[in-house]
Amino acid sequence: MISIVKDHLDETRTALLQTIHTLDDTLFNVKPDAQSWSVAQICHHLVLVEEATKKAIAWGVKAQDQTSPARKDVLLILDRSRKFQAPTIVEPTEQPFTMEAMLDLLATTRKNFLAFLQTIEEPERLAKHAVKHPALGELPLDQWIKMVYLHEQRHIEQIQETVRAI
Repeated sequence: MISIVKDHLDETRTALLQTIHTLDDTLFNVKPDAQSWSVAQICHHLVLVEEATKKAIAWGVKAQDQTSPARKDVLLILDRSRKFQAPTIVEPTEQPFTMEAMLDLLATTRKNFLAFLQTIEEPERLAKHAVKHPALGELPLDQWIKMVYLHEQRHIEQIQETVRAI
């Protein structure tokens, strides 16, 4: 399972980097309007979500109760007509980022997430534990992992919209 997930994570990250690679530091930090995030903020949000996901999975793996949590249609996250409010813990900062600093953050967070996934001794147990997801409710831990790259795909579309708007 982990190698398949890694392939999806790698593909999505490559798409993200291709989407942002032409932006200079100024455009990277421009907000199309007061209610929207800049590309830098979207990327920072992705970093924060990946870190929070790692923590949620780590907490869920330690839980003693195993259940058969209901599977969710996690592909719903790709529907950009459905709006979600980001929890405060994963809201990006208003401070500007350089492209270089953000690329370092994205790389470090991904490296840490993949290293963490490698420490999970019984990956099949992930389907038997659930943790509450802010958008989807109780979500099995294996689906939390899938949400990392699906969520990133969602935000790649948002970045493309943002770039067109600026």
